[in-house]
Amino acid sequence: MTAQGMDGLRAHVRAVVLGRLERLGREELRREAVSEFLGVTLGADPETARRTAALVPPLMDELYARWVDMFVERFFETVPPDQIGLLCDGSEHNDATLCLVYVMFLESARMERQMDQDLRDYAARMSGTDDTGDLAASYIRARMARLGAALKGPSNN
Repeated sequence: MTAQGMDGLRAHVRAVVLGRLERLGREELRREAVSEFLGVTLGADPETARRTAALVPPLMDELYARWVDMFVERFFETVPPDQIGLLCDGSEHNDATLCLVYVMFLESARMERQMDQDLRDYAARMSGTDDTGDLAASYIRARMARLGAALKGPSNN
């Protein structure tokens, strides 16, 4: 396969995974996840958690894009080009398969360590303190787990 053809496949895989994440990252879902996190982690009452969740900014697109790019690179290193070509036919079933492979990639021990470090770095950079950064990183990890569960769910194919 030509380099141009491989670039097209890479772009397709990236677009499929990012597109699914964007659909799952709708504002209502984000607020619900933050509310649940605040209720469980801080013991906030439902109304306080709901009001506070509305103030929390959306998750960082830069990290989602980074992890998707890491996935695409690893995917193309380990899967034969002819099989990638078959998965990139644009069918709903194969797009769902690509997303499932992405979730499996995120669940690898290597990526769990990488995500934890990226989240801590990001949260510390955004908050300026390690304590607040750890809390933010905990929320983001919980959100990523929820997105992973949603990606695996049959209603999102």
